[in-house]
Amino acid sequence: MTELTTTGTWMVDEAKEAAFVDAWAEFARWASSMPGATTLRLGRDAGNPHRFVSFAAWSTPDSARAWKSSPEFNEQIAQVLQHVDDFHNEELDVVAAATAGTKTVAFASGPLAR
Repeated sequence: MTELTTTGTWMVDEAKEAAFVDAWAEFARWASSMPGATTLRLGRDAGNPHRFVSFAAWSTPDSARAWKSSPEFNEQIAQVLQHVDDFHNEELDVVAAATAGTKTVAFASGPLAR
């Protein structure tokens, strides 16, 4: 399995929430057109309505990294960041998945290979 998931945790003031969601949706529209992108999603924390989490699976780690290093990336994400108080992002190597009652595991045992 060579899938990578990118995530973002966004803290947003209530007065900026609508502008943030609109800006994030436009950012996601652009990002989803990149090679290797799948559906990008944004969720709101049910226990903390000021906390949003975004995530997207990428077909390969290289496709996600090419997206982040593209000339447009900084300009596109800046349009979202202007509406947030705090932001953290992560890249997650997918090590196990399940679909329709079947599972896939990327390693048998021991530390994960990089």
